[in-house]
Amino acid sequence: MSAPLDLLRYFNAHLEKDLMLLKRLVEMESFSQDKNGIDLLADFLAGEFALLGAKAEILPLTGSGNALRVVWPGTGSGKPILLLGHLDTVWPAGTVCERPFMLKDGKAYGPGIFDMKSGILLCLLICRALHEQLLSSDREVKFFFMPDEEIGSGGGLPLLEPIAKTCGAVLCLEPPLSGGRAKTFRKGVGAFRLRIAGIAAHAGVEPEKGASAILEMSHQIVKLHKMAGCERGISVSVGIVKGGSAGNVVPSHAEAEIDFRFATVAEGRFLEKRIRNLRPKDPRYSFEIEGGINRPPLERTPAVADLFLMAKTLAAQVNMDLGEGETGGGSDGSFTAALGIPTLDGLGVEGDGAHAVHEHILVSDVPRRAALIGLLAQEVMK
Repeated sequence: MSAPLDLLRYFNAHLEKDLMLLKRLVEMESFSQDKNGIDLLADFLAGEFALLGAKAEILPLTGSGNALRVVWPGTGSGKPILLLGHLDTVWPAGTVCERPFMLKDGKAYGPGIFDMKSGILLCLLICRALHEQLLSSDREVKFFFMPDEEIGSGGGLPLLEPIAKTCGAVLCLEPPLSGGRAKTFRKGVGAFRLRIAGIAAHAGVEPEKGASAILEMSHQIVKLHKMAGCERGISVSVGIVKGGSAGNVVPSHAEAEIDFRFATVAEGRFLEKRIRNLRPKDPRYSFEIEGGINRPPLERTPAVADLFLMAKTLAAQVNMDLGEGETGGGSDGSFTAALGIPTLDGLGVEGDGAHAVHEHILVSDVPRRAALIGLLAQEVMK
């Protein structure tokens, strides 16, 4: 087991080589809808982890890319820790040709580098430090990589939950907040689709015989937005609206996609019930509502706060001032937190531009993040 600054020096000494590995990860494009790309990345990582002495297992899925489970062996009886990440990115195949991996002014650029190929790199670095006995653990260290986090985690979640339930804590390698802050609170996320059927009629000859689905939708949109209350942690947004068939026809159909966010499980249930209970005042209209909550909130429980305090204390030992914050976006860490497992999120490499063309990381943060996560995992498992 190395002293904190020795561990930091080790990762600094290997930074140039590790950046070349990161370049390879970025160039292995893994768009959420590209099963082949995700599967190739999972296979590559399985081989890398196996070379470091870990047991890597591909978990096949048909509706999405494959998931990857990795276990660093331990001899102790205590609960293991889980390092959690995802393989998929929002960038279609070919994007890396338009915006190749690039080092400039202390930053590394490339599609998916911030969210979250650099987080995957950190997992490999932790496993390497365990392999070289720079970190010690009597317990198992588990790594799990979801294949579909960017599109809701529908395929990977049934595989993640039984693994997470065996663990004492989860460290989620999602990108941090600005300034490198960890995420100790995430809002829950829900999505609905509202379809309204009205009555078509000629807009000029006999409009009174029609029932405009678009008009009724406008009333419902106003009602939906009134459900939002920032002081209660609730937000509601109607993001896509479609309807009608022609300019001279009273529209017989309209459709809207609704995004809602909430701070607590109780708020989520309250809001979900209100949306499901939407009804037209005019009996000529009919409603169809589908969807619901797709990610629970990651609430800042005492266990989460304790895990952050431990991380902050260890960060200071490698010359980091680790802050914390909250976000309205969800992650797979929300699922593990909802299971009652202490989960610290946003531990990835500092940077900016998730899902944006200026996506990048700070190169100097890679060694200190690796050192922090290694020290934190080691401390949790004492």
